Amino acid sequence: MSEPGAPAAGDKTPRLQVFAIFAFGACGSFSGETGATVKCDGETKEMSAISVQFGYPFRLYQVAFEMPDCKSPPENQSLHLVGDFSAPAEFFVTLGVFSFLYAMAALVLYLRFHSLYGENKKLPCVDFCVTVSFAFFWLVAAAAWGKGLSDVKGATRPSSLIAAMSVCQGHEAVCNAGATPAMGLANISVLFGFINFILWAGNCWFVFKETAWHAPAAPRDSAAEQGAIDKQ
Repeated sequence: MSEPGAPAAGDKTPRLQVFAIFAFGACGSFSGETGATVKCDGETKEMSAISVQFGYPFRLYQVAFEMPDCKSPPENQSLHLVGDFSAPAEFFVTLGVFSFLYAMAALVLYLRFHSLYGENKKLPCVDFCVTVSFAFFWLVAAAAWGKGLSDVKGATRPSSLIAAMSVCQGHEAVCNAGATPAMGLANISVLFGFINFILWAGNCWFVFKETAWHAPAAPRDSAAEQGAIDKQ
């Protein structure tokens, strides 16, 4: 509950902070693993297990792994995953951090300086514009990261890993899918992104009620009558 005289938006601000933390925390702390097995058809019939770790900020082209070549003597070749999905992921995390910081600053303003907030007519207008901007950016960030995550899933599935290894395209080896990445935490981050959009969009109304734009204008007849009374 906010203090008497504090804007109603102050009651919603802690929720903005909590869900912003959940959003950028789930995305920024994500790590996954994909893999495959390669069994050479030579006399030794050796099997090699390939395990590839990846995570935020999802610059997959920098993630290296070793591919066996099924030669004698065996020599591993270094390959990389394909794709760079850091832009939507970093934008999503950065927006979450700034949303948390702004919500914290707004909460301090609402609770400790609510008289200044009510007397200065520019502050509510600025607050409203910033809140609308955050709502818009959350919609963009959640949609962009959702598309980026879909591309990450496609680039890191075991079948994509097998398709990138030349040794699996011939007859000298048999390749099978290994560990499938668990993307649950990343999926949750996208969900929290859209929840943040809904919360910030809903908070726009509570901030808008504090602005001068929401205050009804004084009727002209009443203003004229008040001026006549003052002259008397």
